[in-house]
Amino acid sequence: MPDVSVRLVDTADRPVLERLWLMFGHDLSQFDEVLPNADGTFRTDRLDSALTDPDWAAYLVTVDARPAGLAFVRALSGPKRVLNSFFIVRGARKKGIGLKAAQQVIARHHGHWEVAFQDSNTGAVHFWRRVATEITGVAWTEEHRPVPHRPDLPPDAWISFDPSPGNTPRQ
Repeated sequence: MPDVSVRLVDTADRPVLERLWLMFGHDLSQFDEVLPNADGTFRTDRLDSALTDPDWAAYLVTVDARPAGLAFVRALSGPKRVLNSFFIVRGARKKGIGLKAAQQVIARHHGHWEVAFQDSNTGAVHFWRRVATEITGVAWTEEHRPVPHRPDLPPDAWISFDPSPGNTPRQ
C-alpha cells in the first residue's frame, strides 16, 4: 500500500486544490448535468468556504507525497460534522486510498458525521456505505433528503454515523 496521508491545507496549497477541484467538478458534472462556467471552471463557493470559513476544514490527500485528492469538512462547531466534499483522482481509486483518506479525515474530528451523495453515483454509494461499515460496523443509517435549491434533482442520499467508542467496528 502506498503512503496515504491527509493534512490540513495552508494558503500555499490553493493552486493544487483549485486544480483538484476542477477534476472533482468534472467528475460530478455527469450526475447533475452541470456545464462549466464560461471560463472553464465550476462553482467555487465550497472551495472558497473551505479555505476561509473557520467552521470548515480543508484537507489535501497525498499518496507518496503527490496530490491525490481533497476533503472538505463543514459544521465543525455544530453537533454533526458534514463531509461536504471528498475527491480522489481516478488514478488512485480502487486501491484502498480513498478509504484510508476518509478514515484519517474522520478520525480528526470527534462526534457525529454525515455524508451526502447521489444514488446515480454508484461508485459513491458503494464507497460511502463501505466507509461507514468499516468505521462503525452496522451502526450507521441512510436516508434521502431533498437537494437544497435544486428541485430538479432527485434527493441526495445521506449516511450518518458516530465513530465514537462503543460503536463496534467491522472486523
